[in-house]
Amino acid sequence: MLNDKPQSPDDRLQQEFNRWADNGEGAKMERHHLDITEKTMRRMDLRPGGAYSRSRLRIGWATRLLARMVGEGPQGFGQVVGVDISDEMVRQARAASKEFDNVMFVVGSAAQIPWEENFFDKVLSVESFLINYPDQERALAELFRVMAPHGAAVHSDQSL
Repeated sequence: MLNDKPQSPDDRLQQEFNRWADNGEGAKMERHHLDITEKTMRRMDLRPGGAYSRSRLRIGWATRLLARMVGEGPQGFGQVVGVDISDEMVRQARAASKEFDNVMFVVGSAAQIPWEENFFDKVLSVESFLINYPDQERALAELFRVMAPHGAAVHSDQSL
């Protein structure tokens, strides 16, 4: 029996990025976006002891960059959470990040981020917002929901 239920935009996005993960696209994404992502992170005023979120993992490379930048310091140990709609991207990111004590990866949609309110000091999105968020208004509302008061969301997109 076939499932006649139409796929949601999140279901389609998850399938697409699971295919990307299976095809090894994460390394290509890192090479393509590394320069702009590093420049963006340098401007984010990142500090050890904060809580940071990174959406759209692409195998977790940017999450690991954040984790290195906010490792242990005078203010404590910075925590980084990578969120991706692709369960395969999350699986691969976890496998590639075992040496990091300050990283966690979760499966979630931009429209429904699986995290508590007012938690993250900074949120980073790289090359995702314009193309991968079918309901941008809802995604922004979710970002504001999970961001701590006086937090900041940074969207890096070369197509802007």
